[in-house]
Parts: sequence; C-alpha cells; structure tokens
Amino acid sequence: MEAQNLLWLIPALPFLGAIVNGLLGPRAPKSATTAVAIGAPFLSLAVALYCLFQYLGGGASEPLAATAYHWTTGPIAIDISFLLDPLSSVMLFVVTFVGFLIHVYSVGYMSHEEGYQRYFAYLNLFMGSMLLLILGSNFLVLFVGWEGVGLCSYLLIGYYYQERVPPAAGKKAFIVNRIGDFGFLAGLLALYARYGTLEFGPLFHKIAEDTGVAAGTYALGLSFASFVALALFIGAMGKSAQIPLYVWLPDAMAGPTPVSALIHAATMVTAGVYMVSRANVLYQLAPGVSMFVAAIGGVTAIFAATIGLAQNDIKKVLAYSTVSQLGYMFMAAGLGAYALAIFHVGTHAFFKALLFLGSGSVIHAMGGEQDMRSMGGLRKQLPWTYRTFLIGALALAGVPPLAGFFSKDAILGAAFEHNKLLWVIGVLTAGLTAFYMFRAVFLTFFGKFRGTHEQEHHLHESPAVMTVPLVILALGTLVVGFFNLPPVFPGGNGFVHFLQPVIAHVGEAGAEEGHALSAGTEWALILVSVAVAALGIFLASRVYGGGRGTAGDQTFASRFAGLYRTLSNKYYVDELYDRVIVKPLAWLARVCWKVIDSLLIEGTLGVGTFLTELTGDLARFSTTGNVRNYALYFFLGVVALFWWMIL
Repeated sequence: MEAQNLLWLIPALPFLGAIVNGLLGPRAPKSATTAVAIGAPFLSLAVALYCLFQYLGGGASEPLAATAYHWTTGPIAIDISFLLDPLSSVMLFVVTFVGFLIHVYSVGYMSHEEGYQRYFAYLNLFMGSMLLLILGSNFLVLFVGWEGVGLCSYLLIGYYYQERVPPAAGKKAFIVNRIGDFGFLAGLLALYARYGTLEFGPLFHKIAEDTGVAAGTYALGLSFASFVALALFIGAMGKSAQIPLYVWLPDAMAGPTPVSALIHAATMVTAGVYMVSRANVLYQLAPGVSMFVAAIGGVTAIFAATIGLAQNDIKKVLAYSTVSQLGYMFMAAGLGAYALAIFHVGTHAFFKALLFLGSGSVIHAMGGEQDMRSMGGLRKQLPWTYRTFLIGALALAGVPPLAGFFSKDAILGAAFEHNKLLWVIGVLTAGLTAFYMFRAVFLTFFGKFRGTHEQEHHLHESPAVMTVPLVILALGTLVVGFFNLPPVFPGGNGFVHFLQPVIAHVGEAGAEEGHALSAGTEWALILVSVAVAALGIFLASRVYGGGRGTAGDQTFASRFAGLYRTLSNKYYVDELYDRVIVKPLAWLARVCWKVIDSLLIEGTLGVGTFLTELTGDLARFSTTGNVRNYALYFFLGVVALFWWMIL
C-alpha cells in the first residue's frame, strides 16, 4: 500500500486508544487497558516507520501528501490533509519512537495508581494530538493538534486532582497557553484573509512571491510579514515556554513524571520550534522579528539556567533545563539556522526524556521523594538508573561524542557567525548547564544517603519495564548526534542538507547553514565548547563531589545569601505576576461580580420586579367586582381626561 494512504492512521490509532480506554474506564481489566494503551502507539510507530522507509527509500525527492476529508463551510474550504516531508519526518520519528518508550515506562511507573485507565486515555489522546500537529499539511490541522496538546497538558498535569497543587498547575498551564494562542490565532486569521488558504505549499509560495509582504505598514507599525511572524511567535512563546510565558512549565512538574518526559521533553514544548521552522519564509522576510526571536531565546536560555543552579527538586532542575534548551532552539531559529534548531529538538528529545525518566526511577525508589537534599549515594542501589542518568547528564552538558555536544556546538557556531553577543550568552549557558546538571548527579547518586531509614530500607532498582526504556534512550543519546557532524568532518552537516528542501530560499536568507566559518574557527569553537562543559563539571565536582553533598549549597547560601535566595525563589517572577496581573484581575472580576452584576444588573431587575409587585398589590384593592365602583372609576377617568383637555 502507498505510504501516503496510511498517513491518517498514524494519529488515528492513538486517538482510537484514547477513545477505547476513555469509554471503558475502570470497568476494563488492567491488562486490557495496558494492551490498548501500549498497542495503539506501537502500531502508530510501526506505520510511521513503514511510511518513513518508503519516503526515505525513494530518495525523499517529493513530499508525501494525502487528504482524509474535504471540509467546507460556506465559502471556506480547507482539507483535513497530511504531509510527510523532511521536517515532519524528523518530528514523526521523534514523537512516535520516544513517545512509545514513555508509554512502556508508564506501565511500570503508574501500575499502582487508581486512575490507571484515565491516565492512559489522556496519554494516548496527547500523542494523537501531537501527531496531528506535526503531520498536518496546513495551519488549521496544525492548530487543531496545537489546541489538543494544550488540553491534554491540562488533563495530565492535573492528573492528581485530589491534591492541592496539580489542579492549580494544570489550570496555570492552560491559561498561559491560551494567552499565547490568541496571538497564534490572530496570525492565522491574517494569513487566511490575505491569501485565502492555510495550506503550507501554496501559502508559502504566495508569501515568497508577494512583493508587498515585507513592505508598508499592516498593523502595529509592522509589515504584514513582521506582524504575522510576531503573532505566530507569541503562540510559540506560550507553547514552548519562553519569557515571559515560561512560568507554566516548571509548575507542570506536579504531574506524573512520565508526563514530564513526554510533554516537556520530547513533544509538546518543541511544537513552537517546529512551527517557527515550518513558517521560516515569514521569518526570513521579517529580519527584525527574527532577531527578536533569537534575543528572546538567548535571554530565556541563560535566565532559566541560572535558576536551575539553586533548585532542590530534581524535576524542577530538569524543568528549568528544558526552558533553557528551548531558548537555545529559538536562538538558532531566530538566527536563521532552522535545521540546527530542529536537530537540537531531536537530540534533546532523547537525552531529556532519558533524564526525566531517570528522575522518575529515582523518585519511584524513594517512595515519591523529589528533594535531592534527601537523596545521596543512590548509584549503588540503582546502578542502571545511575548509568543512564549519567549519560543523559553528559549529553546535556555537551560532552562529546554524545548527542547534546553535536547539536549545541552547531548552534554556538551559528551564533558566533551571526551575533557574537548571543554566542557569549550561549557559551555561558552551556557552562551553567554542565554545572547544575552535575550538581544534580552528585547530590543524587554520590556521598552518603540523607533520607530516612524507612526510605533507605526500601531502595531498589526499578523493574525492567522502566529500565529497558532508559537503556534504549541512552543508546539513542549515544547515536543520534552523528546524524549532523560538524562541517570540518567528511560528510558534515548531513542533517542540514536533509532539511534544505523545507527551508525557503528568499534572497541571501535562504543560503545553506553552517558553511561560512573557516575550519580553524570551527575547531576553535569546538574546543571552547568542550572546555566550558569540562569546566562546569569540574566546578560541580569541587563544590558537591567528594561526599560534600549539600554542604556546597550551604556555603553558597552563606556567602551569597541574597543571590542564592533570589535564584531559589526563581527571581520572584511568579510573585511579580501574582501582584501585577493575577490580583488586579481578581479584584476587577470581584468588582464586576459585586458591583456590575449583583448591584447594577441584578439590583435594577430586582427594583423593577419589586415595583411591579407593589403596583399589583395596590391595584388589586380596586378590583372588587362591584359594578358601582367600576362606574365610579369610569366617571373619574372621564373627568381626568376632560380636565387634561381643558388645561
């Protein structure tokens, strides 16, 4: 069967799994729930691999496209159609492969949860929505998937709805994402109003040929291209947790750990990077907005990295690391290195999913404890978790030959070529990343155990259903970086060449990425990148290694009390938002409720009702049924009318 005729099955299978488990619920046996929950993403992965094999085996010369349904409403006609091209093929493999491993891991991690069926219904629904997002051939299908993953993030983050924090975190994620989606939707409406289509191919072709798209003033003092690019990026800022809309992602750690791995490492948060890269023609025609994207990415990267230095919750450390690495991706995309941004999306998916699942294994062994100050010395009791977590930490730190080194070094090279200030920010961020990740490694796996005797008694390695996905992700972390070797190596920039067909060629902006630097400069940048990573690891070992444990934090807190307090409280951004935005809006809502709704609207209606009732009560005394009284009323009426006519 032709691969394009099977594309619709890839998102449909997880959707079907979500429907089955959602409808059957607790009535279904646990084994049946597991079979459906694992079978749906496995079949989706199998179909995806078949389609990728046919597509790549054919030389990937032409994209595969298929229409599932032709949707019309009045004059609007948009196809529910799917597209497999170099960009969507990369995302398809990442989402299905990593997503399937996380589903398998979840079987062991969530085995004792009461809401087992509900959890997997949500997880399948999320995976289906993400696949719809990346396979859609137009912005409308992408937007449906975009909103679907937003809904699923709310459901999965708030999974423990009986507790106090998770529902609030889920609501926060939902609201912050809706703020960004307002901008995204404005951009889509502007595109449709001007070009009459949201289909990627025809739309981007029309934009590239539109001579007025980058000139004149459309709205907010911006050209059309700049306005739409900015509007779309506002949506990406919410979905991919960039300043100032990043605040939902660290709180999202309130959900189950596999959720953190799936949503906040491998899939949902990278949707913004995918969308910006997909719409690269707009950003090439809006250089000012592109530089804004790069600047936001750079600031977010170093901002989140500094916060990660002082977090004690192992999942919060990884959460701020995710925000920081997303900043790297947007910095690359803003500098025009779209292929490198997507390459970092792919490598990051492997080692960050590995780190999140590794932290879940630690939390599982610790009976739910997430504070690293209560851990220590776990490498003996959790050998497989320790080894795989260490590989993930080395990859995130940028140590060769692991995946993170290749993608991070390539982004730093692009930054050095286009903007030296962003390169400096990227290098500093890399050093901070290496430091806080090995702080987490030393606090968790080295030194003496600092937890309770009961926790120590129950320490054990996770079951195979959890450790096997860790090993597979660790192997992937060792391999995937070699898909894009630096240009100084033979066959270098292979991934960049693969993605070239989806990068628009608009003047010089469409030039091939990664060939402007000399070989000497490339080697110098590689050495700087490795040296910075090594320095971060060395400093972490000096502060936290050798059994020092939390003494390093105590020294930091005593010598730099104000700075440590600021970092541990995340620069007080949540408190600032609460005071400047949340409380004023709550006050305004209360005023609208108490004054406008209750007093003015309901009060006016209440007064009208009272007067009507009072009039009726007074008038009923005159309705006696006596004809003489009615004759008297008639006579008095005639007299009043006569008197009015005379006056």
